Amino acid sequence: MPATDHPAAGGETFRPLPPRPPPSSTIGPLRWARDNLFSSPLNVMLTVFGLYLAWLIVPYLVDWAILSADFTGSTWDDCPSDGACWVFVGARLDFFIYGHYPPAERWRVDIVFLLLAVVLVPQFIPRCPGRLWLGVFGLTLYPVITGALLLGGVFGLEAVETGSWGGLMLTLVLSYVGIVAALPIGILLALGRRSSMPVIRSLCVVFIELWRGVPLISVLFMASVMLPLFLPDGVNFDKLLRALIGIVMFQSAYMAEVIRGGLQGIPKGQYEAAAALGLGYWRATGLIILPQALKMVIPGIVNTFISLFKDTTLVLIIGLFDLLGTVQSSIVDPAWGPVAVEGYVFAAFCFWVFCFGMSRYSQTLERKLHTGHKR
Repeated sequence: MPATDHPAAGGETFRPLPPRPPPSSTIGPLRWARDNLFSSPLNVMLTVFGLYLAWLIVPYLVDWAILSADFTGSTWDDCPSDGACWVFVGARLDFFIYGHYPPAERWRVDIVFLLLAVVLVPQFIPRCPGRLWLGVFGLTLYPVITGALLLGGVFGLEAVETGSWGGLMLTLVLSYVGIVAALPIGILLALGRRSSMPVIRSLCVVFIELWRGVPLISVLFMASVMLPLFLPDGVNFDKLLRALIGIVMFQSAYMAEVIRGGLQGIPKGQYEAAAALGLGYWRATGLIILPQALKMVIPGIVNTFISLFKDTTLVLIIGLFDLLGTVQSSIVDPAWGPVAVEGYVFAAFCFWVFCFGMSRYSQTLERKLHTGHKR
């Protein structure tokens, strides 16, 4: 509101003072530090201790990882310093990404990575045009295109056995297929467990409790080693396909319990309102109940996705070399010295990038959908 002159006692006029910002001690970094780092004597002690640890550790890490590190070269002889030997990561980067995929056909993997970026990156950009259609493409046509490109044997592409797949490519294939398939199966299992039909409810309960009662490593072992023993002669499934089925079934059981928690959190009045509108079971569930339940359990769903992404490292026990498996098989190469730390740091960074991205996207989705009915 513009300042105007006002009459005062004695006929004098005065102009109101312009608004001033609040004191810096009540907002901004100073307020945050006072409330979170120095709010009590115990917090002061912990803050000082944390700064002391950072003073001891951070300079050493910076010196090891950057200042004294070796970045260029192709062999162990190119790492004469006492710092990190990033030459090892650079020399084995193709193996870490593609595994044993034929070098002449790796352009197909690059196209798959590019399409994945086209699908995922716009999801992190608010109001990006075409986000919805890109998401639909990622759930429908993208898996088909990926399978055709990676497997080959169609459109003149050379066939590549799944035993040659590995590295980051295999990790993304396992996690993407697991995420895309586990969510709808988990929704159906959660609805079935709350069904009023005893047979359907019992089958869903048995399925969920059975798969949740065993560790994933046992599921993969059974799918790879034991399952072929029960199949007729001449009938066999691809090792990667068996691993995918085991991962999907295992994660679907956990996903069902997460979604069931959201369904139980829906007030009874929502069901009564749907019935009053004359909606049947499937329309009420799809239009009213399920959208609210999924909004409330977004953190749990994403947490399950992150767990699935990290659990893909267990496929090493059945002879599939994912990102971590390729790193582990490379650090024992006698041509290189002690490079285990560099290899594991690289693998950890790759996993952190994808898991952190999923976490941030879930937070963005929560704010957009007002998860938890927050205002």
